[in-house]
Amino acid sequence: MKNKLLMLIGLWFAVVVSAQAKLEIVVTEGVDTARVVAVLPFKFEGEGVAPQDLAEIVSTDLMRSGKFNPLARSKMPQTPSLSSDIDFNAWASLGAEALVTGVVTMPEPGKYQVTFELVDVISGQQGNSATYVLDKRRSVVKESQMRQYAHRISDIVYEKLTGEKGAFLTRIAYIAVDQTDKYPYQLRISDYDGFGEKLVVRSQEPLMSPSWSPDGRKLAYVSFENNRSQIYIQDIYSQERTQLTSFPSINGAPKWSPDGQQMAMVLSKDGQPDIYVMNIRTRDLRRVTSHRSIDTEPSWDPSGKSLIFSSERGGKPQIYRVDLATNETKRLTWEGEMNLGGSLTFDGKNLVMVSRNKGQYQIARQDLETGDMFVLTTSSLDESPSVAPNGSMIIYSTIYGGKKNLALVSMDGRFKAKLPARSGEVRAPAWSPYLN
Repeated sequence: MKNKLLMLIGLWFAVVVSAQAKLEIVVTEGVDTARVVAVLPFKFEGEGVAPQDLAEIVSTDLMRSGKFNPLARSKMPQTPSLSSDIDFNAWASLGAEALVTGVVTMPEPGKYQVTFELVDVISGQQGNSATYVLDKRRSVVKESQMRQYAHRISDIVYEKLTGEKGAFLTRIAYIAVDQTDKYPYQLRISDYDGFGEKLVVRSQEPLMSPSWSPDGRKLAYVSFENNRSQIYIQDIYSQERTQLTSFPSINGAPKWSPDGQQMAMVLSKDGQPDIYVMNIRTRDLRRVTSHRSIDTEPSWDPSGKSLIFSSERGGKPQIYRVDLATNETKRLTWEGEMNLGGSLTFDGKNLVMVSRNKGQYQIARQDLETGDMFVLTTSSLDESPSVAPNGSMIIYSTIYGGKKNLALVSMDGRFKAKLPARSGEVRAPAWSPYLN
């Protein structure tokens, strides 16, 4: 599985057109009260210097998750590279619950052997040498894949310490708009943290609504390049592009089904905007809603058996669920002036949306079991929320510095960060699925 993952990453680097990195996460809230851990500098045994500071990348990943507060190197009482050399009492006195140690060697030019250990401080303090090493791994990684492998280490550490799968080795897609560029509208992808940004599509006309395929290989999006809205599918590895729809009037809001076989979308070819589902292979089209109101923004239930969508059928926009087998439709949201842009977390337990309250559009979460609504952000023009595949974080579009940028908020609303663009504006983010 690891080799397949690294091969896929290598292929991505080889074929996708390069663009200058534009995003960088800036944490604004929620670290001081998180769990204390430490990622010690990895010892490099080779000529020159290591191509990446793996420990810094892992430490930053864990901090950005909102669940951990990694100790700064200046506060570390020691920097051993092996668990057998750790002074557990010294670390326990600082409140650290876990440590990551590592060694990097260079068995041959261009390749690096990375060995790391995840160590439980309390077990080590108690002298239980049989249980204090929670995980230990060794891998040989190409130089070009070192940063991605650091994210892999972060995923392993996160899962061991929280019991939840990590989402650091994922990507985000988004629309960048720079009116000074010959092609002002660009569909880009990057690592979740903004590094490794790549240009996928560029256009002189607007691009909208990127959506990842479940295998993380393709993107669906809306283009106005032919002076009308059309839905396209782009393979980000082969660069093959396929036009999926070009019906009269609106072709919008594509969303892949969980099995990757169907695409939900908004079409107005039969009158008002309604929700449709298309079989991607056969192009067979099924109309799901036919209400006289505007139905839009479809999103799939994780089971693939129902769709979430926004509708004005109750007066102002609210979020509904339609059963695809029976067409039975149920309203899900009742609080707030209006709710729209909804999607379910990947366990199906929470509904994430844009909620308007007192004229402000903010990101909110509703517990579907209790019906309780939680407003997660405090800004006033938030939109396009997209949930990380492990359900821990939400990326969304907002305004700060007088322009559209991206931001992150944890599912409990405690942790917040910004991803300011260095030039132009960034909007319509979409978080990828797991890439393994």
